[in-house]
Amino acid sequence: MPTHKLDPTKWVDKYSDYLFNYAIVRVNDREVANDLISETFLAGLNSKDNFEGRATERTWLISILKRKIIDYYRKINSIKGQAEVRINYSDSENNGDWMEEQVADAFDRTAEDEMENTELGMAILECLDQINEKHAAIFKMKTIDEADTEAVCKEFNISPSNLWVIIHRARTALAACLEKNWF
Repeated sequence: MPTHKLDPTKWVDKYSDYLFNYAIVRVNDREVANDLISETFLAGLNSKDNFEGRATERTWLISILKRKIIDYYRKINSIKGQAEVRINYSDSENNGDWMEEQVADAFDRTAEDEMENTELGMAILECLDQINEKHAAIFKMKTIDEADTEAVCKEFNISPSNLWVIIHRARTALAACLEKNWF
């Protein structure tokens, strides 16, 4: 039974930051990430009649964005109509050129993987206690609790650009702490 509804008038405010963070990690280019998000919103508007309400708006938009990212890689890697997504990779154990080979199977987790994820989560929380208190609180609210940018800015009386500076500083401090204490 459908329980979720779409409200395209609020997509930009509610989801653009989340979608941008998702896209930038995968394409590593701000302009491309922004283009993919615009294409995602447009595709969402064009196919809103197909929304069945079984997933949240954000989940539905992320699924559209994932397809847009795959299409992006297909386009830049295509040679005379070739439709495969090819990414060359090489690590200490493997070599290959298929992105799908590098995708972890969510159901292929070992007890060791679960323990490592738990340890990492605890290490992140410990490092959050060691960085600037305000930065940690803002980082938790925006990144962990997934609060909207507007809500975070209102809560801490900061501008959106100041928010992103603080998030960047918190990530940098967390990375340094994790490198020192966890790796």
